[in-house]
Amino acid sequence: MSPTIEIRTTQNVTIEYELAGLRERAMAWLLDSAIVGSGYYLFLLLIMMVAPGMDNAWGVFIGILLFLAYFLYHILFEIIRRGQSPGKMAMNIKVVRLDGKDPEWSDVTLRALLQLVDSIFCLGLVGGLLIKTTAKAQRLGDMAANTTLIKLQSSTHAFRLNDILNISSLQNYTPVYPQVRNLSERDMIFVKTVLTRLNTYPNQAHEELLEDLVTKLMPILGIEHRPFNRIDFLKTLLKDYIVLTR
Repeated sequence: MSPTIEIRTTQNVTIEYELAGLRERAMAWLLDSAIVGSGYYLFLLLIMMVAPGMDNAWGVFIGILLFLAYFLYHILFEIIRRGQSPGKMAMNIKVVRLDGKDPEWSDVTLRALLQLVDSIFCLGLVGGLLIKTTAKAQRLGDMAANTTLIKLQSSTHAFRLNDILNISSLQNYTPVYPQVRNLSERDMIFVKTVLTRLNTYPNQAHEELLEDLVTKLMPILGIEHRPFNRIDFLKTLLKDYIVLTR
């Protein structure tokens, strides 16, 4: 089973996510590097056509430009796309802060600069070792910026971070069960835990626990007809609770 991390969102809800592995992170980095490299190569061809007789000063400038392009690429995309570069989008992973907020300019800049130390100058050895051995799969840049990378969707019944963050208000989401206000935050954490446990360990005991939970919630919420899909029912309760209690 892949390692997971619990993140408490700005909506004051604790959600468990699967950490992005070294393979996903490496593939995302290779894709991003290929994009930056292709753009740099085309730019270099254009410069050679415009100024074929480049001297050493031009060579230094173009070398510095490659580093700037690489860092600005990651910084701009991870700000605009809320923690995702094109490579990360392709691998379905995302940079998140451990406090549940989206990465800020200072966070992504720090991650990019420290990538020189833990990834580029050491051929990825330090970064890879830290990702594999630290509890939250953090390289040096992640430790400094208080970030890590998560998988946005690791299973059929898992919640995606985007699903939670996109439930912003009553203006764009209508609660199905407004009576969910009768439940406490502790109750909803238990609901989330039951769903997570069933998804992680799909056995008879957890199926029975899910059934008992639905049975107990029905009279509390005033629901007369048993929900057809128990998992969707509990997930809807969680969404409703987030909107109505934030």
